[in-house]
Amino acid sequence: MIFHCVNEVDAADCNRTAPQPITHIELPGNPFAPIPTSDGCWIFVSLARTQSKPGRIAVLKRDKGNVSIVRTVPVEDSPAGMVMTHDGKILIAAVGERVAFLDSQRLISGLGPPVLGYWTDGTGDAGHVYVNVTSNDEYLFVSDEAVGTVTVINLARARASSFSTHFTVGKIPVGAAPIALTFSPDERYLYTTSQVMPDSGWPAECRPEFNQQAPPDHPQGAILIVNVSLAKTQPSKSVVATVKAGCNPVRLVISPKGEVAYVTARGDHSLLAFDTKRLLSDSTHALIGRVPVGTAPVGVGVIEDGRKVVVTNSNRFAGGADDRQTLVVLNASRLAAGAAAILGSIPAGGFPREIRLTADRLTLLLTNFTSRTLELIDLQRVPLQPVGR
Repeated sequence: MIFHCVNEVDAADCNRTAPQPITHIELPGNPFAPIPTSDGCWIFVSLARTQSKPGRIAVLKRDKGNVSIVRTVPVEDSPAGMVMTHDGKILIAAVGERVAFLDSQRLISGLGPPVLGYWTDGTGDAGHVYVNVTSNDEYLFVSDEAVGTVTVINLARARASSFSTHFTVGKIPVGAAPIALTFSPDERYLYTTSQVMPDSGWPAECRPEFNQQAPPDHPQGAILIVNVSLAKTQPSKSVVATVKAGCNPVRLVISPKGEVAYVTARGDHSLLAFDTKRLLSDSTHALIGRVPVGTAPVGVGVIEDGRKVVVTNSNRFAGGADDRQTLVVLNASRLAAGAAAILGSIPAGGFPREIRLTADRLTLLLTNFTSRTLELIDLQRVPLQPVGR
């Protein structure tokens, strides 16, 4: 990614070590996703809409170990997942029934209108939750929880037309409440998750998340694998594999070399590990690890070049903005051994939701949704606590 700070702040100052290994930045709203610039100088955070305030994008500046909010920019509806184009020029946010396109340099400088345009499919549903772009910035994928599809958008055409023309390629039917959008390293495949597969014919094995004492009332969710090349021309026919992935799978990341897919099964309170080759060739034996990690895990990420995996325990259905939660850190190579993979935990705020690494891979950014904070974790200095503390 090519990106330079508008104010030309020295990158060494931007990434200077903070006084403490964990820093909490209070935000003027409930944060969903953090996106850092490639030089580490700036962080964009999506803030959910409330009854009194519109949805916004917060712009934060990193400098000499300090982080400060520079401004917030209103957007239509409630922003959720975000992604930066690989040239660093456009921040893309899923915002309810729309997708917003924002000029990253205008967000930083405050000069000129930052919102370049919006896309909508005209359905009126407010389910767009995640976005991701191909490495050449030509195609954009948008997951829609409300209608169970992933929309394919020709982003290159959209940019060329200043976001003024119709540029939807089509929709990929994937099942109920899809969220994750993760490319394989070679970008041949896109992995998404469906929280529930009601039309699969699978038995009801999962309990309602709001009442874990009730009997099972819905089937497992799934990992769905999309052929990216086919999705660009025939989206409706691009799903090449559908594999059971536990109760209410939500987020998914791929190991750096692409051999393993890690999935948070929120309803199972577990992290699942899948062999990506077997997902396509031998799905019955694709699951290679399952580790109980805590209550209602959501966010998941890979750190230390794939040697460790981090998971956010959201406890999102228990309620209470002051409930402190944790990130669990696991040894990736031990995942098949179950609980022996857990190395320890890192304290988090209420409803830790999304995680993202800075470009130097030394700082983990975490949004704590109900406690309204952005947490910056220095991975070189943060001590691990025993799980359960």
